[in-house]
Amino acid sequence: MGSMTDILIIKTSSLGDVVHQMPAVTDAARACPGARISWVVEEAFAPLARLHPAVGEVIPVATRRWRSQLTQRSAWREIADFGARLREADFDRVIDTQGLTKSAVIAKIAKGERHGYDAQSIREPFASRFYDVRHSVSRALHAVTRNRLLTGLSLGYQPAAEIDYGLIAPPKAGNERTALLLHGTSRASKEWRAEDWIQTGRWLQNRGLTVVLPWGSEAERLLSERLCEAIPGSRVLARQALDLTAQVIAGASLVIGVDTGLLHLAAAYRVPLAGIYVSTDPGLTGPAGSGAMTVLGGKNGGPSARQAIEAAERLLS
Repeated sequence: MGSMTDILIIKTSSLGDVVHQMPAVTDAARACPGARISWVVEEAFAPLARLHPAVGEVIPVATRRWRSQLTQRSAWREIADFGARLREADFDRVIDTQGLTKSAVIAKIAKGERHGYDAQSIREPFASRFYDVRHSVSRALHAVTRNRLLTGLSLGYQPAAEIDYGLIAPPKAGNERTALLLHGTSRASKEWRAEDWIQTGRWLQNRGLTVVLPWGSEAERLLSERLCEAIPGSRVLARQALDLTAQVIAGASLVIGVDTGLLHLAAAYRVPLAGIYVSTDPGLTGPAGSGAMTVLGGKNGGPSARQAIEAAERLLS
């Protein structure tokens, strides 16, 4: 594999999917020493892609924003610039691990041998028509495994057993022990009850941990403030760029979170974590990694605060 010099990875969104791509990047860098790895990613998640030391260039794309600005000339100019930037490089391999029509179109614009999933391996079979080489990867596998297998098949190597996200945690500042409570999620059906968060948070505070409450939307900010009032000594995290939030997660002693992309960053940094699943199946997209982790609940309902506290007790001991 030594002759591979220029590799383009296409995994644009969402937050969890971007984190799930990182072990495949680590694998590729090991299998192809000296290769230059570029990554096309939604502009909001570009700071995360840049955290991976093996990524040489991050190429931001703004499909979400452009879609809402199609009447503006500036958007079309940006689209043209993005296309030109993709075409100016000659890639040895273009690998679309997203497997959606929108990502396959991006692969088609880039110059190089295009690799992706075959029609049976993805939710949008039409996307496979845009690739030069199509690979079969079971849809029953975890997202991290699917990304690693597709990338390995595209570059001609077999991924190792261990999952390594490749992220380097910043040195810990001070000796404060923090517990992050990730209560925010994309759908109301995935939320855990506020009283359970409060009970768990108070227990953590009694154990000598400082509870930290991040947020991403206005509704999440209001809940963070409500929880903060009910959990002594806790604090609301200021809204900030994703790479800075990643550093806060990396420095935590424990992370408890619902089904949200930030939970996967805790797995990536091997921070002890408890995943709270209320309405979704953690099997295919739950936290994966080599750190200490517990998954509670699932498709049929979430855990009680007592179960979360027992899990936290085990993870902290």
